[in-house]
Amino acid sequence: MHILVTGGTGFIGKQLCRALWASGHDTTVFSRRPEQVAHLVGERCRSIGELRADLIEAPVDAIINLAGEPVADRHWTQARKQKLKQSRIALTHDLIDMCKQMETPPKAMVSASAVGYYGDQQDLLVTEQTPPHEEFTHELCSEWEAAALSAESIGMRVAIARIGLVVGKEGFLQKMLPVFKLGLGGKFGDGSQWMPWIHIQDLLRVLLHLLETPTCSGPYNAVSTTPVTNAEFTATLAKLLHRPAFCTAPAFALKLAMGELSRMLLTGQKAIPARLLEENFSFQFDTLEEALKDVID
Repeated sequence: MHILVTGGTGFIGKQLCRALWASGHDTTVFSRRPEQVAHLVGERCRSIGELRADLIEAPVDAIINLAGEPVADRHWTQARKQKLKQSRIALTHDLIDMCKQMETPPKAMVSASAVGYYGDQQDLLVTEQTPPHEEFTHELCSEWEAAALSAESIGMRVAIARIGLVVGKEGFLQKMLPVFKLGLGGKFGDGSQWMPWIHIQDLLRVLLHLLETPTCSGPYNAVSTTPVTNAEFTATLAKLLHRPAFCTAPAFALKLAMGELSRMLLTGQKAIPARLLEENFSFQFDTLEEALKDVID
C-alpha cells in the first residue's frame, strides 16, 4: 500500500516509516519542513509540505496520523492548550478535507490518541469500555478522536490507537536516563500512580495490525499487558542502571512547579490492551524489565 504519514519525523514516526517499508509499503510524509524528511527518515520517503491532493504522486491507500505538538514540554496555559488542540484536531480535519478532494479517498486511517483519554482512573482496571474522568487530557484526546472518526462519513475505516508511555531510545526515557544514571532518580509523589507503557517495537506492530486488518475500527489501548506503578517503574529502571532511586519528587513541589501539567506525572491509568488481546495480538515485550533492558545502552 501507499501510506500517508503525519508526524513522520518524530520518535515514533521515523521508526514507523521503516517498519512500513519492511512490510512492503511505500510512504509519503507530511511535514512543515519537507526538505528535511529524506535526511531524518530516509531517502525512500516522499514528502509534502501542504495537505493538497495534487501534491501527492500516487493514490493514497491509507493514512497513519501521528502529528501533534508535544504535550508535556511546557506549562498548560490557555494559549498552550489551544496550540495542543490545533496541532491535532485542526490538522486531522485538514487531512479529511484533503481526502474528500481525492478521486479515490483512502480506505483507512489509523489515528493516534493517548491513554490520557481516560483521565485519572486511580486503581481501576482500564479497558476501552471504561468511562473517562473529565479533565484536560480527556478533552484533548476526545476531540482528536472525534475529528479522526469523522472520516467514516466518507467511507473510510478509522482505528484509534490510545498510546501509553513508549519505551525506546528516544521519548520520555531519553529525558529520565541522565538523572537516573547520576543516582538522582526516584518516584513522583507517593509513586502509586499507574504507568501504562509499551515498547516501541510492539507499538509499531500494533499500528501495522490496525492498518492491515480490515476488521479493526474504533479505539484500541496501545499498551503492554503489564502496567506498573510509578514506584515499580523507577525501581526497575534504577536496578538495571545499578543506581539508587531514593530522590522522591514531592507532589506539592511538582504541583507548584508545573501547575496542571503535574497531573501527567501524579495520576495515571491501569490500562490493559483488552481489544488487542481479544484479537490474539501477541506482544514481544511482556515485562517492563525486558523492555528497558532492550533499549538501555
